[in-house]
Amino acid sequence: MKEKVLSRFLNYVSIDTESDPYSESCPSTEKQFDLAKVIVEELKEMGLEDISLDEKCYIMAKLPANTEGIAPIGFVAHMDTSPDITGKDVKPRIIENYDGKDIILNEEKGIVTTLKDYPEIERFKGQTVIVTDGNTLLGADDKAGIAEIMTGIEYLKNHHEIKHGDIMIGFTPDEEIGRGADFFDVEKFGAKYAYTLDGGEMGELQYENFNAAAAVVTIEGRNVHPGSAKNKMINSIYMAADVMEAFPKSERPETTEGYEGFYHLNEMEGNAEQTVMRYIIRDHDMKIFNERKEFFEKKIKELSDKHDGRISVEIKDNYYNMREIVEKEMFIVDIAVDSMKEIGVDPQVIPIRGGTDGARLSFMGLPCPNLFAGGINFHGRNEMVSVEALEAGAKLVVRIASKYAELGIKA
Repeated sequence: MKEKVLSRFLNYVSIDTESDPYSESCPSTEKQFDLAKVIVEELKEMGLEDISLDEKCYIMAKLPANTEGIAPIGFVAHMDTSPDITGKDVKPRIIENYDGKDIILNEEKGIVTTLKDYPEIERFKGQTVIVTDGNTLLGADDKAGIAEIMTGIEYLKNHHEIKHGDIMIGFTPDEEIGRGADFFDVEKFGAKYAYTLDGGEMGELQYENFNAAAAVVTIEGRNVHPGSAKNKMINSIYMAADVMEAFPKSERPETTEGYEGFYHLNEMEGNAEQTVMRYIIRDHDMKIFNERKEFFEKKIKELSDKHDGRISVEIKDNYYNMREIVEKEMFIVDIAVDSMKEIGVDPQVIPIRGGTDGARLSFMGLPCPNLFAGGINFHGRNEMVSVEALEAGAKLVVRIASKYAELGIKA
């Protein structure tokens, strides 16, 4: 299983699937079909049923039950990679028996994953790790999850002695830009419960995520030639500085952890005439989440009043905390916890400081906690994953599927 999941992962990351938040199409980039077509061919070779790839780049397939009456379950991962850094021409490097020290990714450019900046890398000591050459992300988010699902399902297909109900597979586009569940057909998928494999380090299990909103702040300035600007120019960039200072520095991603929410200035573009600032607002607690949005609007109004009505904001909710749905079916979390223990993985039940397709799918009627994919430092050039985690993810798919049959979880 180890060799197969590694081979799949290395193949998948060689295919550029970066999504585009500025595109209005689905998928947001046509190149996501490049990976989708490869996966579909593998599914056909494996002999799965009901394989489909639709015009919006959603893949679904089924491994038929070999035991009657068991609840159909699903495994889901996403094909796109983050637009935060390029996923083109990924050149993975394998380090066997990693020594737990700084990792030089690109000596020429001085790009290093250091223990000082990334202390969690020491936990990978002794494992076989896969890193980048420092020029791109790796793509373990979430091609590790895809490789693990594909390898686990293939194992089930080839081992008829392992009892299971119908197993559904779903791969989505555009998760990284918040649209992965937009056109996911839950009824067509056919699962009663599901799991995303889109988490971090080996052992992570999550059924709580942020409530999430996006806030777009637009600042209208007035530009004139700087040589004759006195008492005329109104520089929108200076007003943007006021906006930045309006929100507590102690409530930013870089100063928070665990259940602590934040305001994050994710992107800013502009000139003297106009500046647009894109924030994300996050909190696990719905009451505090709503208070954060109200606080944001209040602060922008105060600043707009100060600057003659030149600042406006539009806030839109993105997704909500899946705990509200999943905790009504907590046995699906318990099955995942027990399955991890049984394959020798120490479960770490923690909240997601982000979101997954599973959050939205849960509110669409498909309870869907999140399992580890095995990587760390996602969305950046210091991303890495271990081969041991890839193998464990594939084994976990197998064990969860068989455990539903063992426990007789009914359809």
